[in-house]
Parts: sequence; C-alpha cells; structure tokens
Amino acid sequence: MAYRPTITTLKKAGINEKEGLYEFTATLVDGTECRMFYNRFPEWKMTYINRLLTKPCPVCRKDFICNCFNAFAGEIDQQIKDRQLIDEALA
Repeated sequence: MAYRPTITTLKKAGINEKEGLYEFTATLVDGTECRMFYNRFPEWKMTYINRLLTKPCPVCRKDFICNCFNAFAGEIDQQIKDRQLIDEALA
C-alpha cells in the first residue's frame, strides 16, 4: 500500500509580505503535521516542506528528522492549488 497524503487543514504560520514569503502548517488525514514555505512572486511556488515532529513519519516510521515528504511535495502542492487552500488560509 502506497502512502497518499491528503490535507485536511492548512493554516497560516508566518508571513514576510515585503519578500513575498509565507509559512503554512498543514494537518493530514492521518494526523501528521507538515510545515511548508511558499514564495508568492511571480506566482505561488512551494520552496520547502518538512514534517513536524509530532508523530512518527508515516512513510519510514522514524521518530526523528527525515526527508520523506520531499517526495510528496508536488502532490501536496497540487492539492493546495486545486482546492485553493492558500486563499482560505490567508482569509
């Protein structure tokens, strides 16, 4: 069974308006939390993603820093754009 991350909530965590940098935290269906950074200029683009250490990694089951979510960055980014979650988080 392959891991499929599905976002339930996206929250704004930090903003640097001048530079167009945004930080969001996402909660996934399985309870995993991720932090992602976006650059707004010239268009919304994910620059970094990592798992917050609240639960073990659902992919590798490690309870410390891993880079497993880099493999799912495109899929998570697409969910955010398709469901327009950034607009909801900033509202």
